[in-house]
Amino acid sequence: MPAAKTLLRACLILSVLCLAACATGTRKAELAWADAQQLVLVVTPDWDATTGSLRHFERDGTRWREVGQAQPITVGRSGSAWGVGLHPAQSNGPQKREGDGRAPAGVFRIGTAFGYADRADTGWPYQGMNASDWCIDVNGSPLYNRIVDSREVGEAAVAGSSEPMRRDLLANGDQRYKLGFVIEHNPDNRSGAGSCIFAHLWKAPGEATAGCTAMAEPAMQALLAWLSPARRPVFVLLPHDELERLRHDWALPPATPAR
Repeated sequence: MPAAKTLLRACLILSVLCLAACATGTRKAELAWADAQQLVLVVTPDWDATTGSLRHFERDGTRWREVGQAQPITVGRSGSAWGVGLHPAQSNGPQKREGDGRAPAGVFRIGTAFGYADRADTGWPYQGMNASDWCIDVNGSPLYNRIVDSREVGEAAVAGSSEPMRRDLLANGDQRYKLGFVIEHNPDNRSGAGSCIFAHLWKAPGEATAGCTAMAEPAMQALLAWLSPARRPVFVLLPHDELERLRHDWALPPATPAR
């Protein structure tokens, strides 16, 4: 009898382990970004850090292969916080809210590129901005978290927004939106969850943002030239320890380059 009980206990343990392994495999198979063949990875030292690095990856079979060189970036003036994107909701860290000065962390689709010029050197969808284009960051607005043209929606609809897309014309010559792209945080446009999250040019090296990811113009130009719609790229932003915790289950590259 003791031997039979021991055998039964061992079988039960093996069954539990098999179920756990199968569940992990299912999670990987069901990742919302499983089709991504390009990945932009931003890593910061911790939740409160305002600087970090940006790296590019292409899928080589089942593994991510780094291409190009890492570039310095800045994020929100208060660091980063869990955003709403392709990834499962996370509770172990700050949560992104409107006006908190934090950049959304997680995995996100990349939206339309934008800039001050009519065209850009990129195969990625691009839209030249006009003085009438605004991103709406007003809680409760039916247009929250959307870029709209005031000529179409009316001046009253953009009243109160702090995000003119032509900052050179409407914000004292500011060049930060000269070139950039939308990071699709909060795709359901839930009021208060954070809006108008972009990758764009930095005002000065090392200067933090209101919640976006900023970089030098050559880095942005190279990134937009590399992005390919056919390769379904995603944008990933995570503090170092969170990336190390999640990268196996989320099928992400390591936080630091392989030596």
